[in-house]
Amino acid sequence: MWDGRYLASTVRGAPLAPTGRRGASAPTTRHGYDVWVASGYIAWLTDVGGEDVASVGGKNASLGEMLRSLGHAGIRVPEGFATTAQAYWEFVDANQLRDKVTAEVERWRSGDSTLARSGRHLRQLFEDAAFPDAMAEAISGAYRELSERAGSGEVDVAVRSSATAEDLPEASFAGQQETFLNVRGKTAVLDACRRCFASLFTDRAISYREDHGFDHLDVALSVGVQRMVRADEAGAGVMFSIDTESGFPHVVLINASWGLGEAVVSGITDPDEYVVFKPLLGKEQLKPILSKTLGRKAVKIVYGASGGDATRRVRTSREERNRMVLDDEEILGLARWACTIEDHYGRPMDMEWAKDGETGELFVVQARPETVQARRDTALLKSYRLVGQGRRLVSGLAIGDAVATGQVCNLHSPQDIDRFVDGAVLVTEMTDPDWVPIMKRAAAIVTDHGGRTSHAAIVSRELAIPALVGTGDATETLDDGQEVTVSCCEGSEGFVYEGVVDHEVEDVDLEDVPETRTKVMLNVGEPAAALRWWRLPADGIGLARIEFIVNEYIKIHPMALVHFEDLSDREAHDRIAELTAGFDDKTEYFVEMLASGIARIAASRHPCPVIVRMSDFKTNEYADLVGGRQYEPDEQNPMLGWRGASRYYHEGYQAGFALECRAIRKVRDEIGLDNVIVMIPFCRTLEEADRVLDVLEGNGLARGSNALEVYVMAEVPANVILAEEFSQRFDGFSIGSNDLTQLVLGVDRDSDRLHALFDEHDPAVTRFISQLIRTAAEHDRKVGLCGQAPSDDPAFARFLVGAGIDSISVSPDGFIRVKHHVAAAEQEMGSGAGPAASGR
Repeated sequence: MWDGRYLASTVRGAPLAPTGRRGASAPTTRHGYDVWVASGYIAWLTDVGGEDVASVGGKNASLGEMLRSLGHAGIRVPEGFATTAQAYWEFVDANQLRDKVTAEVERWRSGDSTLARSGRHLRQLFEDAAFPDAMAEAISGAYRELSERAGSGEVDVAVRSSATAEDLPEASFAGQQETFLNVRGKTAVLDACRRCFASLFTDRAISYREDHGFDHLDVALSVGVQRMVRADEAGAGVMFSIDTESGFPHVVLINASWGLGEAVVSGITDPDEYVVFKPLLGKEQLKPILSKTLGRKAVKIVYGASGGDATRRVRTSREERNRMVLDDEEILGLARWACTIEDHYGRPMDMEWAKDGETGELFVVQARPETVQARRDTALLKSYRLVGQGRRLVSGLAIGDAVATGQVCNLHSPQDIDRFVDGAVLVTEMTDPDWVPIMKRAAAIVTDHGGRTSHAAIVSRELAIPALVGTGDATETLDDGQEVTVSCCEGSEGFVYEGVVDHEVEDVDLEDVPETRTKVMLNVGEPAAALRWWRLPADGIGLARIEFIVNEYIKIHPMALVHFEDLSDREAHDRIAELTAGFDDKTEYFVEMLASGIARIAASRHPCPVIVRMSDFKTNEYADLVGGRQYEPDEQNPMLGWRGASRYYHEGYQAGFALECRAIRKVRDEIGLDNVIVMIPFCRTLEEADRVLDVLEGNGLARGSNALEVYVMAEVPANVILAEEFSQRFDGFSIGSNDLTQLVLGVDRDSDRLHALFDEHDPAVTRFISQLIRTAAEHDRKVGLCGQAPSDDPAFARFLVGAGIDSISVSPDGFIRVKHHVAAAEQEMGSGAGPAASGR
């Protein structure tokens, strides 16, 4: 089934033979082996496979399948054996448990007992039961055999539950039964097996079977006994062959923490997170690791003290907390294994892995189908419609097209985050990047100030939550704790209604999205948002904003990292030291974090083009970054001040821009995402364009090298007036309609009072746009537009199509709407419309 798209390889050492010992073979004639298997109570993992779920459960069947079928690919699985379903049922019958189980379940169903009381009673029945002599001898004998294979008197083992209906795509029993680690000795193994049987009746397992229609006496339990991997002296974790939040299928997600993997599985620690891009794993010289996030890893689980508990929790050292558990080669090795396992099973997989601290070898200790994303309908999106009525309390510009309800949380500062309740409606004067942690937890956002291009509007679109901006008086009108409905589904104006107003949600079938000659792309700044919208059939990303990544993830002014030792602000110095823990070179923190954010965005659309706009902060925004005030002037009008291209070659920021370039090089050359196109914002003059291109080349980003394209934002009238000359310097244009409209009409785009004058459809603006498209076409240069107007105004979309624009880039929430606008415009204008007619 493996088609060669992804390469599998070992990380360290040679692959295991079927028994799990390198160079050994399975003992097929030894007396003990035959006796234990012949009993019907025991199966060696090397003898079972995917067809044996009914006998040894999903977990053990999967382990055997990997041992039997994937050893040639270098995937290591610890050897071991499993008790069979036959053993479970004979244990139940020998102890006369069937009628007792049925009676206790009926007591709970009838209300004569609580789930907790019945569950406790059922587990006690199993724990007090005894193994039949022949079964006890079979388990003990298999354990002796396993110990002999390991060359140990009594090998330490992991004893895991494996239900016969678990780990199926339609029925996830994972995590409902118990696992016992560092079990040593015959008596301890038998006791752990008995406790595994009992764990078939944990409260959560009883409730799950009841909810999903499984009879409690139709599910058996197999126990897997595996040689322990000494992860207590190294690390362990979980990995998925799919993004667990968005369902994006082209990444492997790996979590890692120090010590035994139970710390990650149980959620008691904050692990490292690594994300690897699968399609580039087979390319030589590339390291397609999209991101590496250092977890706090405050505690770990290790072997217990001699004579005490089998395992114990201990605090990690400062050095462990500040260091990644896995190096790059180990991350890539595990990712290759994940791809091989996924390909073998033909579906996304959820796996557990462990690293042996004594040998340095990596092992896969579990593999099961991923079940959450597998049940999602990937072809549907949501649309909303009010069906009830309520008293209107506030109105403003609608952002998005959703409806949300919740209690008002009226905040004046992001410092009040402790007051915010998840799922509340955030009401405030306006937002900036400091508000993002709260915004992510909100059901909706309502602000007094701001327009369609304000921070609140942009972030809410990317978070896919409704927002009302520019209401004027929401903070005065809406009271804390008041139940409200926020509606953005009624057109360009949105409303806050009193109480909960009934609404309907309609699924939009993505399979019905029309095809268009004009490319429709996305505007994205938030890396997580890029993966969230991967299902949209977009033609790429027309605008990826670096400043969003800097604001939310990096938080530090780049020059404060370049000159870290010279910082005069001690508070900023200490904060930077905290944020960059684990980075000896502080500038490497900026490069690593920025590259990670860009890479996630670029991977979401690979191999389609992703246009990354270099930083376009205003000086006041830069000053708000940690350590920023030391490096930023106080400007009267930052919107027209030291921003965009003018910073890149200036001695006050040139070293900071070099860090941005290093991040782009890492994404394109090291990770391999060469679909990234660089775009220069707010480039005022031809001389400035030449200076910026020289700086790019000096930082290893020469236009044309490694097929690198460099675009320029067309947002200053000079870019249009001198379009022919700019065409000689850049590979394409991206119209920033917000700034272009502002500068052509002389209107502050964020002014509440002037928002009626801010109109991209004004003839002065549209003539500039048409002129640019014509001139660019004459010089074989592409032109796109990244702005909100096509989403809100079908007439503007028709205008752009008629003018022959190559692409329109919109926020994800407006994509479907714009696709239909563009398709209608192309159909209305016939085959002669759009970019196809322009000859490009």
